[in-house]
Formats: sequence, structure tokens, C-alpha cells
Amino acid sequence: MINNHNSIRWRRIFICCLFFLTSIMPLTAQQILVSGKVTDGNLPISGANVLIKNTKTGVVTDFDGRYNITAKPTDTLQISYLGYTTVTIPIQSHTTIHVTLQEDVTALGEVQINAGYYTTTDRERTGSISRITAKEIEGQPVNNPLAAMQGYMSGVNIVQTTGVPGGGYDIQIRGKNFINGGTDPLFIIDGVPFSSQSLGSNSVSAQITGGNISPLNAINPNDIESIEVLKDGDATAIYGSRGANGVVLITTNKGGTGKTQFKANISSGVGQVSHFIDLMNTEQYLETRNEGIINDGYQTLLNDPAYDYIWPDVKSWDQNRYTNWQKELIGGTAHRNNAQLSVLGGNAETRFLISGSYNKETTVFPGDAKYKKMTVFSSLNHRSMNNRFSIDFSSTYSNEKNNLPRSDFTSLAYSLEPNAPALYDQQGNLNWENNSWDNPLASLNEQYEASSNTLFFNSLISFQLLPNLALKSNLGHNNYSLHSYRTLPSSARNPKFGFTPQSYSSLTTNGSERQSWIVEPQLHWSKQWRRTTLDALIGTTFQQETGSQFVQNGKGFPNNNLLLNLTAANNVNVLQDDNSKYNYNAIFGRLNMNYLGRYIINLTGRRDGSSRFGPGKQFGNFGAAGIAWLFSEEAFLNKNSLLSFGKLRGSYGVTGSDNIGNYKFLDTYNVTGLDYNGITVLEPTGIFNPLFGWESNKKLELALELGFFKERLFINTSWYRNRSSDQLIGIPLPATTGFSTLTGNFNATVENSGFEIDFRIIDLLQEKIKWTAAFNIAVPKNKLIKFDGLETSTFSNQYIIGKPLSILKLYNALGVDQETGSYKFEDYNGDGNISSPEDRQWLEDLSPKFYGGLSNTLSYGNFTLNMFLQFKNQKAFNEFVVQATPGLKGNASIKLLDRWQQPGDTNPIKMASGGLSRGRDNGSFLKQSNAAISDASFIRLRNVSLNYYIPTLNTFDINVYLQGQNLLTFTNFGGPDPEQSFYNTLPPLKQITLGIKIDF
Repeated sequence: MINNHNSIRWRRIFICCLFFLTSIMPLTAQQILVSGKVTDGNLPISGANVLIKNTKTGVVTDFDGRYNITAKPTDTLQISYLGYTTVTIPIQSHTTIHVTLQEDVTALGEVQINAGYYTTTDRERTGSISRITAKEIEGQPVNNPLAAMQGYMSGVNIVQTTGVPGGGYDIQIRGKNFINGGTDPLFIIDGVPFSSQSLGSNSVSAQITGGNISPLNAINPNDIESIEVLKDGDATAIYGSRGANGVVLITTNKGGTGKTQFKANISSGVGQVSHFIDLMNTEQYLETRNEGIINDGYQTLLNDPAYDYIWPDVKSWDQNRYTNWQKELIGGTAHRNNAQLSVLGGNAETRFLISGSYNKETTVFPGDAKYKKMTVFSSLNHRSMNNRFSIDFSSTYSNEKNNLPRSDFTSLAYSLEPNAPALYDQQGNLNWENNSWDNPLASLNEQYEASSNTLFFNSLISFQLLPNLALKSNLGHNNYSLHSYRTLPSSARNPKFGFTPQSYSSLTTNGSERQSWIVEPQLHWSKQWRRTTLDALIGTTFQQETGSQFVQNGKGFPNNNLLLNLTAANNVNVLQDDNSKYNYNAIFGRLNMNYLGRYIINLTGRRDGSSRFGPGKQFGNFGAAGIAWLFSEEAFLNKNSLLSFGKLRGSYGVTGSDNIGNYKFLDTYNVTGLDYNGITVLEPTGIFNPLFGWESNKKLELALELGFFKERLFINTSWYRNRSSDQLIGIPLPATTGFSTLTGNFNATVENSGFEIDFRIIDLLQEKIKWTAAFNIAVPKNKLIKFDGLETSTFSNQYIIGKPLSILKLYNALGVDQETGSYKFEDYNGDGNISSPEDRQWLEDLSPKFYGGLSNTLSYGNFTLNMFLQFKNQKAFNEFVVQATPGLKGNASIKLLDRWQQPGDTNPIKMASGGLSRGRDNGSFLKQSNAAISDASFIRLRNVSLNYYIPTLNTFDINVYLQGQNLLTFTNFGGPDPEQSFYNTLPPLKQITLGIKIDF
């Protein structure tokens, strides 16, 4: 009975279980299609990972942020994207799930930072690396990557050298390291070196671009994903000698996954000179002009018609005419139009991107000058399904054509007499006013054109030999060519000279080309144990660069219509004919150890070989060590809710430099282009010296990084000291030797030190209005701490031990003598005379004392507003460097009106002079004195960007934006521009741009 009862009971249990399993089986086995869209609250997020939690099943969102995934109702979705907080959502039979991701401010350990041959993160880096991304770049209407970097990175000082399109930039990373060397860092684009040195010729382009034509203009900023700047020894030592002045790494855009997408970006903008100098009007000018002529003792000649030609401004020209020449010559409106179309797509294995852009800019000058650039960019990235093989390929082709006036009109705009004649006569022809002046618009008959072509491509091939060992090879090639010319036709000169095409017209041409290739095979090994991670890298570099430059001049043409045909010239001279080859070879390595996720050691080394040194001196060894301690991971702090991240890091390294040009250790000669009795003349340019070797730069840095409130508030402070020794200096030689300089290593040391602070706030308030702020400041200090034999060298009048390399030795202005009305200066040597260089002992330094930037981004709904302020504390040349004496021919600053007129006057400006009496005008001394230096500190609204995302149908994403560049500058400086205070060069323009982006 008992057994039978148990049997019945177990049978009932079995039937119940079977019924339960049968009833739930359709539910657990049922698969449903879940779809939705992933956004950040405003814009769709492309490339987000949508996974079924605890499985390997997942998809990636397309360019519209949409996804489709098959799952069970009991599954949970896990949605993640780099830089955002991961979200998990139970499906629960929902077929549509839209997800909004929040930015993860604690993503220090996730965002990959390009460190050159390897990648790292903000959390684990031991070196000093500054970074901007496409987010900062795309908000600026600029044509050069260097322009997009201005002010955004601590310790990186960038100055635009001219406001004309196609010009160049000066860049310094943590100061000037070498006495005779340049300051340009090493530029790396997708792993391939890119030379930033201009191939322009001063014979052709000095008067319009200063000879500086930046090859980086070929890179479209909208094709850039990120820019990293390596600054300290730990970050730069792996590049050896090439990283002595720092390294700039440019990473271009990559394709995506999902359906093929098209992106269009169209913008149009206008630009104008932001500030005009306060110059005299006609009444003020003629008052000082007549007064100066009278003071010089030529009053009687003012009424003699025979002398009208000497000073037409005060005699024959209309005495009531007034022309604001700043508005006439540089007061126009420049137009900038840009259009870009991209197509991209791919899948998990292969991604592609093809982009084409067209840019056209005009100038503020009279005439139809314009700059055009066409760029084609492509990127292809492939990974094998087993992830063992990968290839990344990118290429850029750029064509630039720049038609500008031969000369910059800025200098004339500041100096032309306010009552100068009209530009055109009643018939519409150029007005020469009885040949009494040089009509500035005559220079529009002259031509200047610069055409350049850039072809750049690279590929990174990687194969996983073993689970922990990968073989990589970086291959790259670039070709840059520049062809420019300028014409000087006889029709551009005053008819009074009687110039003809046969006697005057000339053509100067410049044909330059630079080619380079690089091959870098590498082995990457990594191993992770329970508590330790070890990464190792070893590789070698083979690089070659060849260059050529051919400059020639032809003079005397049958007529001006043949001016572009050099074979029609009566005389042709070769001004420059250079060919060079540079070979470079290196072995490099890196070893990185991470213990417990908080103790990090990074060792790098490189052995360089350069063809720029003689036998026995060609190789140099460089290396660095960096350490970091993440003390916030220690047990006594890891529960601290206020301090969420803390890192103490330091580094010491040695880099070198061979930045002296090619063939300097050899006897070299150059063809002058001149003949002597029919024999070609050779000019000595270098003397044999195989004994000099590498310059060295020893870099030390200490830094503290702190993150508060889960890194919503982050502070990075660093102190650095770089000492550059074994300076390669070209010492001038007497002309009797037949050589200009002798290159050699000198026992001189230059020190750059300073503090840098980077500060950022991310969504600290956590309200509907999102606020992100970033601030950086650098306080640099440069000084020459050693130079053996300086007092007896040719540099004794230029440098002083203990002072910066950028000092100027000037006269000390003491005001105006109340009795004579002349400027007074301090007589340092007490000989009773003011002479140079003995009495030029006043020191001024024009390099910035500190500089930086402040960025604020506000987001509300579909609106995003970004404002970026740049600031500098510095000095610069003021108006007196151009003209310091009232009464001279040519307009000048209204400050010269406050002049001495009679004995006893205490005015700060000397008595007027017409420049007709020797010994009466000592204004030239004031131009070289401390009175010509003023405070040029400024705060500039460098960039403003307002973006509005228009919600549309699912097939379109539309963004409308308004951008402003250089809109406002707050300064007491009276010159053209406080940052670029040249009075013969167009300053950077104020620009406003309206654009639209359409993704479909």
C-alpha cells in the first residue's frame, strides 16, 4: 500500500512538471525582433554596441543610431559606446526599445590616445600628451590644422603669420630649444612623417606671404579625427632626434559600420580686418608736414613752383581731399565658400570612407585675388574575421592654386598720405596725377601665383603571429610640389620712368619639390598575468627624403603679353638650383609594465642614424623613462567619494636634433647664375667639418593629476625643464675666408622651464542645460644658461647668459629734450654720443609670459553653443617702430600729434621734421628703443559656434551652424593685431560662417 501510494505521488509530480515545461517551452524558445534607436539625447550615436547580456551575440548601430537584434523576451540588452555610461535594459517582450546614453565622465581608462607607435589612455599614460578631437576642430572655419589648435593646448604656442589665404604659421612647443635651429615639431599623419617646412622662395613670395607657404594647408581639417601633441621626454623619446621640438600626431577619419551613408557639409562665410590703426586725417597730416618742412629751414621753397615735384602732398595735391586708405586697400570683404561630400560605410570586417572637398577664398584687397583648394581623401580599414590580419590605408590628394597681388597692400594702407590723389581718372584709367605718385592699384597689373600638389598615402599592416605577438609594418609616401611665379611688368610702374618691357619687365619663377618614403617594421608583444601587464615593442625605421628647388629670373621681354614665357626674356639668370637627399635610419623600442593597475613604468629608447653628420658622428642614442602612480587606487583612498582619481607621474628623457640642413659637414658650392667672361661662377657655401655631431635635449617633468566627483572636475598640473646642449651653431666667418659660416657644436646650453595647468568641468550641475568647460594655461621661461666664449663671439650683441634667447637690445628712451625738441637716450658707455651697439643695453623680451585658453560648451535641447577665449600676456612693437617723427612724408599714428613745438614743452614726441635736414631727426633711434615696445596682452574671442540639430524623418540628420572666428579682441595695444604685430602684413581676419550638414 505504501509503495503504491508513493508511485502515484511521483507520477502526479512528473505529470505536473511535464505540463509546466510544456506550457513555458513556447515562451522560452520564442525569438522576437527588437529594434530601436540609440542617441545621446540630441544626436544619434553611430557604432554603439548592442549586446545580449552574458552572450557574445550583438550588433552595432548604423549611422542613424538604429539597430535590429533577434533575442528572447527574457533576455537583457546591454548598450555601450566609448565615452558613455553602459545601459542594461530587460526586453520583457518589447519589440521597440529606444535608448539614451549619458556621457561617462569617468572614461579616463577607455578613450584611446594616440602616442605614436602605440596607444594609451588618459588613465595610464606616463607622458605629457595634449589632445583635441574633431569635436573642437569642426566648430572652427579654418583651412589649416595649426589654426584649429591655437589656444587649445597648454604649452603649444601658435601664431598665424599673415591674414592672406595660403599663408603659414609659427609653432613652438615649450619654447625655443636651439639657438640656430627652427622650432617646428615633427608632424606625423597616420604614422607617416610630413614635413612642414615651406618650399616658398623669398625671391617670389616674400612680399605677399613672407615666403612662408605652409604645406599643412593641404590637409583638410574636416578630415581629421584627432590631434595629439607629445611634449615631454617620455612621450617624445621614442621618436629620437625627430622629436626634439615635440611631436604633433594627426589621425584622420575612418569609415563606419552599417548601411552606406552620405554626408554633405556646405558653408559660406565672410571675413574682414578686425581693427584699423588710428591715423592722421588730411588736416592733421598737412599741419605736421608743413611744420616739419619749416623746422628744417625750407619755408621759402614751399612757395616756389619749381619745387612742386619734391613735396606734391603739400603743394600740388588737393589740400582738402581725404581718403581712408585702410578702407580702400584692406577694408574689403573676403568671401569663403566650402563644400564637402563624404560617403562611408562598411561592416564589422571592412570599413571605407571617401571624401571630397572644395574651398575657395578671396581677400580683403582690391581686385579679384582668390585661393582655391581641392582635396580628395580616402580611408580603408579591413580586419579578417579571426582578427589576426588587418590593414589600414589612407590617402590624401590636394591641389591648391593661389592667385594674389604680388605685394601686400597693408603697408601702403598705413602709410599713404591721406590727401593722395584719386585711384582712377574721369575716364576710368589709373590716375598718375601728372606722374606725382605711384598709384597703389598699379600693382594689380603684377601677378603672383602659387600652385601646389600634395599626394600622401600610408598603410599599416598587422598580422597576429601568436596570441601575444603581432607583426606590424608602417609604409608611407608623400610628394609635395610647389610652383610659383611673380611678374613685374613695365605697365605697373609710373610712366615718368619711361620703362619699357624690353628694359624693365621681369618674371621670377620657383619650382620646388619634396618626396619622402618611410618603412617601419615592428613587433608588438603583450602579456597579462594576474597582477601584471607587460607590453613590449621593437622596431626599425628606414626613411629617405629628397628635395629640389630651382629659382630663376628673366628680364627684358618683347612685350608684356609674353611675360609668362621665360624663353622670350633677353636675360635669364638662375638664382637658386638645389638638390638634396636625406637618409635616416633608426632602431627603437618600448617596454611598459603595469602592476596592480596603479604602478606603471614606461621605458623607451631609440638609436638614430642621420646622413647630415660626417663619418663616426652619424649615430646617436636617445631614451626616456616615465613612471606613474595611481594613488587613488590605494585602499586608503578608493572609497573616497570626493577624490575619484589621483595620479602622480614623472619622466626624464634625452632627445636629439640634426636640424641643420643637408651636407653641412662637406665643402659645398653653389651656382650663382652669373657669368664672368663667359665662365659660370661658383660661390662657396660650406666648409668641411666632419667633427660636429648631435644636439641633445634633456627633458624632465613632474605632474599631478586629480579628478573629483567621478572625474566631472579634473585638474592636470605639470612642471617641466628642458635643457638643450651641444648647440649646432653657424659661426660667421670673415669674408676673406670665402665662406659665410662654419657649423659646429658649441658648449652652450638653453633651458626652457615652466608650469602648465589643464582644468575641465563636465556636467557638474547635472541639469537640463549641460555645461562643459575647459581651461589651460602655460607659464614658460626661457634662458641661456651657458655659452663658453660668448663675450668674444659674434653673438655677444645678441645673447646674454641668464636671459631668454628672444631678448632685444634696445636704446633706453628718456623722453624729449625740452630745449632742443629731440629725443633723448641713455648714454650707457658715457662717451657723449648715442651709438650702436654700445648704447643699446635696454633689454626687452617679446615672447609671452603666459598664455592659454578657456572653452565653454552649453547644450540645451537641440541647441549647442561653444565659446572659446584665447589669452596671452606679452609685449610687441607699437606704431613708433614704423614712424617716430612727425612731419615726414607718409601718414602716421595720431600719437605723433602730441609733439614738441617750442622750448619748455614737455610733450612726449619730438619736434616735427620734413626729413630734409641732416642731424635734426633722430627718430630712427626711437624705432630701436624701448619706446617702440608696448604691452600687447589680449583676451580674444577666438571662436564661437552655435549648432542646431533639426529633427527630421529617420532618413535624414540635419545640423545648421553659425560660426565666428576672431570676433572680438580685448586689448590696449594700438597696432594692427596684438598677436601678429607686423605693420607690413595683413593681420588675421574676423570671420563669420553659416553652414549646414546633412547626413543621409
